[in-house]
Amino acid sequence: MTVVNAPSVDKQPGQARQRGRARRLTPGVVLAWLVIAFLAISVAFPGLLAHQGPLAVDPAHALQGPSLSHLFGTDQSGRDVFSRVVYGARESLPIGIAATAIGLAIAIILGFAAALGGRWADAVISRFLEVLFAFPSLLLGLLFVAMFGAGVGSLIIAVGIGSAPGYARMIRGQVIAVKHAPYVEAARILGHSRLRIMVGSIFPNAMRPLLVLGTLGIGQSIVWASALSFLGLGAAPPAPEWGAMLAAGRDFISSAWWLEFFPGAVIVATALAATALGRHLQRRMEGRLAS
Repeated sequence: MTVVNAPSVDKQPGQARQRGRARRLTPGVVLAWLVIAFLAISVAFPGLLAHQGPLAVDPAHALQGPSLSHLFGTDQSGRDVFSRVVYGARESLPIGIAATAIGLAIAIILGFAAALGGRWADAVISRFLEVLFAFPSLLLGLLFVAMFGAGVGSLIIAVGIGSAPGYARMIRGQVIAVKHAPYVEAARILGHSRLRIMVGSIFPNAMRPLLVLGTLGIGQSIVWASALSFLGLGAAPPAPEWGAMLAAGRDFISSAWWLEFFPGAVIVATALAATALGRHLQRRMEGRLAS
């Protein structure tokens, strides 16, 4: 008798669809990668994109609208806005990356201390984080800058401190979930030391979401840093920093709209690109865990 093998059926079609969505590059993700590529070239090789200096003054061509010779127009001093936006990536992106790194570093310390330090440590740190959550992150940044003075260094630390509470709560929850995972319980039963369990099991597994958190946080940090620079608390003029460019162009918003539009559009595009890539990485990570 001939035996006919039935076609194999995926017993978990939902997981298969989830993995397929995680691998698929949507138009939004492709566009986000293009924005990131533009920013990377602006940071590494700005001369390939902008052929004029960001500080080159030409009063005879002040406040000219967008044209072939000046794609984003010129500002009140005749400086090319496109060149300033391109070179501004060297100012704004490091601020966002450094502020996110500071926020994550503080969050790792607080999150691990709360999750592994016992009931009292968890209660004290959790209440402290709740107090910080009562203040808007931008307000925390303003308080820090008001105490220690304006400047790029203070701006980076202020944005990092403002973003730390949200990261800390996420890391605390992740560490608690990993701490009670079966493989950690198995390591305890086998007699492994607490240090070995923390370094070998808890820390690497709890750190997995940090790539996603960091990617999402960079865009948010750039927006906050630009907001503080707009208030005159960041890079000093005539530095080609995006927030400072917005602040310098607000007096001409009725007559030279491009001074506000293009730096603002780049800030928004950068934040959206970072968020889209962070969400894409999150879906890929969830798809791998589901498989």
